[in-house]
Amino acid sequence: MISRRDFLQASVAASAIYGASGVGNWARLAAQQVLTQDQLLDFKKTGNVTLIHITDIHAQLKPVYFREPEVNLGMGDVSGLPPHVTGQDFLDLFGLTPGSPEAYALTYKDFSALAKGYGKMGGLDRCATVINSIRADRPDALLLDGGDTWQGSMTAQMTAGQDMVNVMNALKPDAMTFHWEFTLGSERVREIVDGLAFPGLGQNIFDKEWEEPTEDFKPYEFYERGGVKIAVIGQAFPYMPIANPGWMFPEYSFGIRDSHMQEMVNEVRGMGAELVVLLSHNGFDVDRKMATRVSGIDVILTGHTHDALPEPVMVGKTMLIASGSNGKFVTRLDLDVRDGMIMGFNHKLIPIFSDVIEPDADVAKLIDEQRAPFEDQLSEVLGTTDSELYRRGNFNGTWDDLICNALISERDADIALSPGFRWGPSLLPGDDITREDLFNCTGMSYPNAYRSEMTGETLKLILEDVADNLFNPDPYLQQGGDMVRVGGMGYHIDVSKKQGERLTNMTLLKTGEAIEPGKTYIVAGWASVAEGGADGPPIWDVVENHIKRQGTIQLEPNESVVVTGA
Repeated sequence: MISRRDFLQASVAASAIYGASGVGNWARLAAQQVLTQDQLLDFKKTGNVTLIHITDIHAQLKPVYFREPEVNLGMGDVSGLPPHVTGQDFLDLFGLTPGSPEAYALTYKDFSALAKGYGKMGGLDRCATVINSIRADRPDALLLDGGDTWQGSMTAQMTAGQDMVNVMNALKPDAMTFHWEFTLGSERVREIVDGLAFPGLGQNIFDKEWEEPTEDFKPYEFYERGGVKIAVIGQAFPYMPIANPGWMFPEYSFGIRDSHMQEMVNEVRGMGAELVVLLSHNGFDVDRKMATRVSGIDVILTGHTHDALPEPVMVGKTMLIASGSNGKFVTRLDLDVRDGMIMGFNHKLIPIFSDVIEPDADVAKLIDEQRAPFEDQLSEVLGTTDSELYRRGNFNGTWDDLICNALISERDADIALSPGFRWGPSLLPGDDITREDLFNCTGMSYPNAYRSEMTGETLKLILEDVADNLFNPDPYLQQGGDMVRVGGMGYHIDVSKKQGERLTNMTLLKTGEAIEPGKTYIVAGWASVAEGGADGPPIWDVVENHIKRQGTIQLEPNESVVVTGA
């Protein structure tokens, strides 16, 4: 876990200050006095195999603020189970102290106040320090990257992911898998993968024409570490052509393919694998279900849903590890593997507190080199925010409220739609909004805005379809991100109902009138997955213009979505 032992003093100090006079500068003083790099890196080495896991970096080279979700609903059998626990419930479940470093890193509670105390998190130069420390302790540790690595920032946008490739190469991963990488286009992905010193894995990446495994990506790789023969099987995001534009990678098909996964597990076991690790970008609940359907997987390093859990989740004999996103955490997992069985383990979700962990000098220099050609653009201030800007959560996020407001204002629309993306760091009240901040929430390869006419009936069909991708009780049918964000319209949603019956009380906010099925409305949005589906300006231009007109962004609490049935 994050190691309550390591944080005991910090938790007590922060709790005392928190209870007496709030947080802020006092909490920063507590963090600086108590938290040390040695404490964060302290680990009781166990067994003979070490796995290092990082995932969903989304091209964040530098430290960021990243607010964890306020709402993360689990459906059906997983309701109320990790990772579908947030805020105070999360603190209670894992026995964490309000105001502590753990509480700040793992929940949204008092986020802005605690952020001013504990500072930013992440930064791949700090991750490098942690990884190098683990390797010094266990030289043959395996570093595994769960994907969503090359997309999500301005420099990644401008270099087609090359900035991230260059920096990740310096960290020397042993393997990776994929999701947003494919939105660079399949030709670009192959170009990068062909030049990597480590394999890109995906047992579920098939040749679309022949519907058989492609030769472009290996299904698995073997490693000999600690006297143990280890097989790492890759699982790319299964719903690529649904969640992202299929025309960008037309020669490939994906899917969960758990029957083929079972074949791969059987194959590597037959070839002598003593430890089978699944490097997955399925999402936590899909991995949890896969663990019940595919036998012989020892460890699933899960990704995609950005969950950060301080303890492993066991599904039968399979251990699920969730390592967060945006470079906020690095997981170390030590395993005692004997005679093809895990006899013991030690796990730690290491929080990357950027003010505490010393940057690796070589990687810090390399990061600065990637950013140097764009520094003037990155640092340009567009405006300021009086509101906490965040994205993560099943429904409303204030970054997307801002994007929706910009679409309505700049595109002269009644209603705005913004995709339920999980990527995008946060800003605190009082922060400047730079162009880099804007690209951190909009940087992607199909950014163009659209403006179209839609009937009320079409709007309901769209929202019902997205809701089913998120709230279907079968994890294998959950094919989307978070719920599409809506501006200019309110609605009620009962997540317990079936598709077509979840949404009611759809209301046009500017008039208070009910949305009529047969009436036409002007709808603005962005990130259409259809080829040629949008010909407007890129979303970052739309939002930049809006921010500059406003000067200071101040958002009212968004109460337009009423959720029941959870």
